[in-house]
Amino acid sequence: MDNREKTGKHLKRLAWFLDNSIPLPRTNYKIGVDALIGLIPGIGDGIGAVMSSYILGTAAQMGVPKKILLRMGYNIAVDSVIGLIPFVGDAFDMVWKSNLRNVQLLEAYMDNPREATISSRYFMLALIAVLAFVFILISSVGFLILRWMWQMLSS
Repeated sequence: MDNREKTGKHLKRLAWFLDNSIPLPRTNYKIGVDALIGLIPGIGDGIGAVMSSYILGTAAQMGVPKKILLRMGYNIAVDSVIGLIPFVGDAFDMVWKSNLRNVQLLEAYMDNPREATISSRYFMLALIAVLAFVFILISSVGFLILRWMWQMLSS
């Protein structure tokens, strides 16, 4: 087994520990330590993001392209930002499982680098388009509200 395979297995075990290591009683569903740490108000999601970033950093050291690293970072950011919302964020964290998602992205890259890179490129383009749309929508609504307020004050 070469060093890359050892690293891949290590990251897979870490992702399992963080996202899937604790079976919920009377169900077939599992959560991980990341979901439990996320329950700590204020710092739990930050600690989870730092632990998740280890997988991202290791992938970067392995030479994974930026497009895939950005996609992995997106998974961590979604997990962390939504995790800040009390209760809803904790439930979301139990379902999103960003660490398992990121290890799957890494494995896909290791199995077929070209296809994984193309897939991530399309994902990033779609994400940029959605963010641009949201920005334009928010800016337009803000402009309309300011114009309405100006008209109210002018009359």
